[in-house]
Amino acid sequence: MGIDENTNIYNVEEVEDQLVRTTLDEVYDALVERGYNPINQLIGYIMSGDPGYISSHRDARKNITKLERNKILEVLLKDYMSGK
Repeated sequence: MGIDENTNIYNVEEVEDQLVRTTLDEVYDALVERGYNPINQLIGYIMSGDPGYISSHRDARKNITKLERNKILEVLLKDYMSGK
């Protein structure tokens, strides 16, 4: 039985990486809207694991805590090293 022409094949790692990117974009925007320096706040969260660095505005805190911090760092490093 062959693959149906409508069947999509997804790379699970790429889907997970894209979720991290999307979440970071949303959190970044929420922090800017609240007047925070998003880079400092995200670094504080990634380094300490303290979700208090992330505003609850637009569910940013809830959404970022669904991600593993090491996965966030992995995606950021891969994107940086690939020239994104």
